[in-house]
Amino acid sequence: MTKLNTRDICMMGIFTALMAVMAQISIPMPLGVPMTMQTFAISLAGVMLGAKGGFFSTLAYVLLGAAGAPIFANFTGGMGIILGPTGGFIISFPLMALLIGWGADRGRNETIAGLVAGNIVNYVMGMICFSLSTGKGLDVAFTACVLPFIPTAIVKAVAAGAMGLKIKARVMSAA
Repeated sequence: MTKLNTRDICMMGIFTALMAVMAQISIPMPLGVPMTMQTFAISLAGVMLGAKGGFFSTLAYVLLGAAGAPIFANFTGGMGIILGPTGGFIISFPLMALLIGWGADRGRNETIAGLVAGNIVNYVMGMICFSLSTGKGLDVAFTACVLPFIPTAIVKAVAAGAMGLKIKARVMSAA
């Protein structure tokens, strides 16, 4: 995607809305970082929209939530969430989508690399901000923010990659 046309902007809006909806599919976890489906939507946006579209749709999601729209997990929003224990995950979402989209713009193997890189960045930023905001060490942050999420992250990344590439191929052939 080099220039943004009406179709591209509409697709970005759809994915921004999808992120907001998927964020509400949330399972509370003991140390306060919920397990949500928004990372699936972000991964899917990166795969289907590419680097530019994935980045901008996710940036719109983060900015809307930061401005107070109740679109983050459990219908929350505002700068308090961004600056809280889960803020690092949210802040990393545009970069996550950018990395995944960069890979998807290049091919199937690169899509896998992008999904891995995007998820690693998401977890690292999430851990750091969790640690800073709670005063807990990185060992606790790893236990709260990464360890319980690894199995579902793998499933979500595989599903987003497979579904995204298949849907993208069909959408492109229909255009």
